[in-house]
Amino acid sequence: MLKKAYGKTGKLISAVAFGGMRFAAPDDIDANAAVVLHAYRKGINYFDTAPGYCQDKSEIIMGAALRQMTPGTFYSSTKCMAADGGELRKSLERSLERLGVEKIDFFHIWCIVRPEQWAQRKSGGAVAAALKAREEGLIGHLAVSSHMTGDQIAGLLAEGIVEGVTLGYSAINFPFRQRALDAAAAAGLGVVTMNPLGGGVIPQHAGRFDFIRADDDGDVVAAAIRFNVSQPAVTAALVGFTTTGHVDQAVAAVADFKPYDAAHIESMKRHITANFSGLCTGCGYCLPCPSGLEIPKLMDAYNMKVLSGDDKAILGRMRYHWQVPPDTAATCTGCGACEAACTQQLPIIERMEDIAAVAARAAQEKA
Repeated sequence: MLKKAYGKTGKLISAVAFGGMRFAAPDDIDANAAVVLHAYRKGINYFDTAPGYCQDKSEIIMGAALRQMTPGTFYSSTKCMAADGGELRKSLERSLERLGVEKIDFFHIWCIVRPEQWAQRKSGGAVAAALKAREEGLIGHLAVSSHMTGDQIAGLLAEGIVEGVTLGYSAINFPFRQRALDAAAAAGLGVVTMNPLGGGVIPQHAGRFDFIRADDDGDVVAAAIRFNVSQPAVTAALVGFTTTGHVDQAVAAVADFKPYDAAHIESMKRHITANFSGLCTGCGYCLPCPSGLEIPKLMDAYNMKVLSGDDKAILGRMRYHWQVPPDTAATCTGCGACEAACTQQLPIIERMEDIAAVAARAAQEKA
């Protein structure tokens, strides 16, 4: 298994990491732990989880597997989204117990979607509590998990508090987050990418994404993982596994690994520009919005409809990925400032109206 350095920590992480968010039948602890152990035997050494994942069973499943691994041959990763320092400490201690480890190797300040949330984690004492726990040896390295824009994440990293970042990065949205990767590389920080398969969009639309494959790639799943790992700044691509077959497929993607050359990645960019002209690239030129709307996030959610043709995909992306209320788009005044600045010349106002209509229909169906 290819291993890459996690920033300046001295830790070598498997290029494919195990994401514990997608266990099937979470109540079957032993069956799911067997999948984790299969990954371990295949050379994966970074195991990521969090409280609440998989009906709050993910940490328990991971713990059942980690207890069967040789100490010192794996790295544990978990998270906490509490702003209060005392609550973070309680969460950390519970995670230590569940995982059966004396130290969380990589502990994340979790789910930073907006800059003000990071400010709240600092003012509420969560960051200070995590740093204290690191001094006590309960945490090996402090990281952050974020869904902000590349520029926003770069600003957070510039504060010099964390040693690494977990962020969403894929062949769909890489222009949206590239600034964060560049900043992490410049600062010598570790980067773990989540959703390297675009939240399932890439394998679900394999034909549309076949262009990301090189001649020696078996399929688009292998290509999507290879694309992530080819980025010099990326330490590992976090993949959510449900079966041993999924593990084998991902491990094969980095066997005899050869990174994509600059020409292939540039070809991908050109193809996205030419064939996905209806997609928002997340460049942020539409900001600031006079109405305070987070336009790139709303347009990223609309990308899901462009790719899948499913209205509900918009709401799922807004609610679970961005944590943006579905009815937010209804506050658009149609001033047109965003459309004048859009590098893709997207019909943003029309899309805002569409998102608002989808949200309204969903609300009526619930009533």
